[in-house]
Amino acid sequence: MVLDEVWRELDGVEPLSGPDGGPLSRTVKLILDPLVIRPVQNPACAGPVVSSDGAELLATRLHASADLLRATAAWFTLLKRVRRALRVTEGNPQDLYFQRCFELATTAGPPDPDRGESIAADTLRDVHEYSAGRTTQALKAHITDPSRARQLTALIDLAWGRRPLSRVALEDDTWKIKALLDACPGARLDESDDSGQCVFDGLVSGSAGTHFGIALWTPAHAYTAHELGLTTHPVPGAPVLGMSASTAALGLPFDRTVHERVFTVLRASSERAELPPVAELVTTEIARSCSPWALLDESLRVIATAGATLAVDLRPIGAGDRGPAADTASSRVINGRWQREAYVLQARRLALSTDDQSLPDTNPLAAIAAELRKPWQPYLRRLWVRLHGRDARELSVHTLDEVWDLLDGVARSVILDHRMRVKQALSVLPLADSTDSSRSRAS
Repeated sequence: MVLDEVWRELDGVEPLSGPDGGPLSRTVKLILDPLVIRPVQNPACAGPVVSSDGAELLATRLHASADLLRATAAWFTLLKRVRRALRVTEGNPQDLYFQRCFELATTAGPPDPDRGESIAADTLRDVHEYSAGRTTQALKAHITDPSRARQLTALIDLAWGRRPLSRVALEDDTWKIKALLDACPGARLDESDDSGQCVFDGLVSGSAGTHFGIALWTPAHAYTAHELGLTTHPVPGAPVLGMSASTAALGLPFDRTVHERVFTVLRASSERAELPPVAELVTTEIARSCSPWALLDESLRVIATAGATLAVDLRPIGAGDRGPAADTASSRVINGRWQREAYVLQARRLALSTDDQSLPDTNPLAAIAAELRKPWQPYLRRLWVRLHGRDARELSVHTLDEVWDLLDGVARSVILDHRMRVKQALSVLPLADSTDSSRSRAS
């Protein structure tokens, strides 16, 4: 929690902070990690547990960027005000503007009283008007046109009926996936030889991801798509077109409508003009949603397969009744990091000595405790979202360190999300009625 503590020492960054005073998750994801801390260049600052030297370096980097962060916060406040004046409603302001505000702070300092509003307006026009018609409103108009909706629904039926359903033996690919997971962690540290890269290349050329994805369409696979948390149905069903989409009501990955899938691509993109036109985005998404893993690129399907194999070995609270993990290097690294998290210990004390029904629904830690019992589900859902975003932008993966960046990055993201949610939950829990409750909030 060093980052949180140092952040609270800064003033003037309230627009980038949550209600509790800590940095917003998007502040960490979009500004602090990639632009200030830079954990790849400063590995001492990386990870949930840092040494005293790492903590000192992290604090130094944040304090050195304090003026820049204050200016970023000021630009964000100004952009939101001008956004309201221009009646712009498209997209999430944090996603769209955080990094642009940091860029403005870097190049221009804090907003100038005379020119700030005009610069903010130009920035908003640059973000929104140069989307070349690739907006969520254009998407809805395209999909809800009655005649076009009938054509697109027929295209879905055709694509779903043409799915490749022939299954192949997966045993050889299974051990290769585990070999890949053994090699991945060493890639970032340059400790891996070429064998791991050869394994990955072989899995891609051999269509291993496709084979595993096809298996998920049947209930006979070792882990069904339902058990993995990718669909509410026993097996994935044909996608539907959908008439609306909202980030607050998105379905599970394999249950999302075509509208929802394209909607998330548009919402997440800050350079929409680089995307294909809306009509092409929709037809390509139909093909994608009817493909193995609901992905088109084979390298991403292989990573999804590796992610599923890794995910079922995640044990932040121990094995329980699930038996021993396969014990790959990847699972050892991530489990070791996760099990050291203070919130995992809190959740264990609060809930894990009892059955699923004993923690009241009113306890805000109930959902997190449930996720810790089935950690593969939040992990795989988040991994699929990242892979889907790359697939929509046609960003294949070619190297072993890219594979590890994705697999490890998703784990870090889930851990950070849990950490923030636990912190918020503990802040609203009533004062302890029992000794156990008091102890659970002590860490």
